[in-house]
Amino acid sequence: MNSWDAGLAGLLAGTMGVSLLSNALVLLCLLHSADIRRQAPALFTLNLTCGNLLCTVVNMPLTLAGVVAQRQPAGDRLCRLAAFLDTFLAANSMLSMAALSIDRWVAVVFPLSYRAKMRLRDAALMVAYTWLHALAFPAAAVVLSWLGFHQLYASCTLCSRRPDERLRFAVFTGAFHALSFLLSFVVLCCTYCKVLKVARFHCRRIDVITMQTLVLLVDIHPSVRERCLEEQKRRRQRATKKISTFIGTFLVCFAPYVVTRLVELSSAVPISSHWGVLSKCLAYSKAASDPFVYSLLRRQYRKSCKEILNRVLHRRSLRSSGLTGDSHSQNILPASE
Repeated sequence: MNSWDAGLAGLLAGTMGVSLLSNALVLLCLLHSADIRRQAPALFTLNLTCGNLLCTVVNMPLTLAGVVAQRQPAGDRLCRLAAFLDTFLAANSMLSMAALSIDRWVAVVFPLSYRAKMRLRDAALMVAYTWLHALAFPAAAVVLSWLGFHQLYASCTLCSRRPDERLRFAVFTGAFHALSFLLSFVVLCCTYCKVLKVARFHCRRIDVITMQTLVLLVDIHPSVRERCLEEQKRRRQRATKKISTFIGTFLVCFAPYVVTRLVELSSAVPISSHWGVLSKCLAYSKAASDPFVYSLLRRQYRKSCKEILNRVLHRRSLRSSGLTGDSHSQNILPASE
């Protein structure tokens, strides 16, 4: 194993560690906080988190073993099962992000009727659709025997070893990425652009009211006026940064792998195995970034994390105080005798 392979193995191992800890923390927050569970987005987050955890404990270790061993890391049955999960979880992750963007679009565009339009039942139906949609392609791949170990990505995923099936496999791969990656990307762009448009409209209304207030307050200190204007600017930038993060992480993580899979179908462009593994690592890194992008940086999740931490520290303090009390009583008893 050369330095490139060692570096890729280290990157993959680090991604596994961050993904496991962050997604487990999101799951703990969902289990701990009833307020979070009562909201419809909790179902989308739960679906995304469970998929990320499954990818972390099944697909990533096998890919890491493939990078280290430079060969198929498991038997054919286990590899086909991992390839099935890899295809399903990738599509499910993309569609879950599209579902979250639709939820945010409804919340921003229809704030007064959001609870009526996005109930838990509606969210459950959307999750059920993402599962059926994501299951369709790996199920078809099982029938067509297009699941196995792909040396270019050192992982168990979609592949075809028969030259006479090249055209059919190319059409299948193109349809899969068009109806998962491209569809989700279009939904993300449409919904978040609409969200950004509405957010900027509300910001302009708030800015007008703020400026009218500042005009009326003639005796206001210049520093206060400057702080108000700076807050207006930050408010406009905040919405743009959030939406850029949602769409940007989606593209950075998934686009290299999808483009590589499509270019691979043409024999005209040779692809380095190091780039193939790196693009796969970038796709896996979405599982590590999702908890921070969609959950842990939100106020409710931060509050839940603090409550969990306080509870753990409280239990440890009780245990330590109990042990101290026992040792103290043991020291006192002989003296009393």
